[in-house]
Amino acid sequence: MIDKNIVKNLVEQWLEGKDYFLVGIEINSDNKIVVEIDHADGVWIEDCVELSRFIEDHLDREQEDYELEVGSAGLGQPFKVEQQYHNFVGKEVEVLDGDGKKYKGVLKSVSGRDFTVTTSEKVKVEGKKRPQLQEVDRAFSMDGVKYCKYLISFK
Repeated sequence: MIDKNIVKNLVEQWLEGKDYFLVGIEINSDNKIVVEIDHADGVWIEDCVELSRFIEDHLDREQEDYELEVGSAGLGQPFKVEQQYHNFVGKEVEVLDGDGKKYKGVLKSVSGRDFTVTTSEKVKVEGKKRPQLQEVDRAFSMDGVKYCKYLISFK
């Protein structure tokens, strides 16, 4: 089986000086290598091809055969690395917390492994008979949620 660290080092070499970042590398028992990269402005197919060729130029199929797939992290997929949170500040996200409760709102800020989402919620206001819709900041930890993902809007 191909060593994941070798592939990771190759990807990191290719990433040097570029605004792309590594999201994940998976290698299964059949030597299928899946590399996911991302960029604040999206991923270009030409860059995926370039990275794929770079990896292929440095791995020897004669020594060990493999299948290689290079792509983007994918919109609408849960965030896997901290940089993805930073890229979507100001955008609408969905969070599934550790207790299984979903929140939808705007990703307001990211600080270390913590992030804040501004949601619209009905809140009991003193002097009012009915709850009023208000913006509420909810704090989460990346390690304490089941997922956080960008909500694609077709408006």
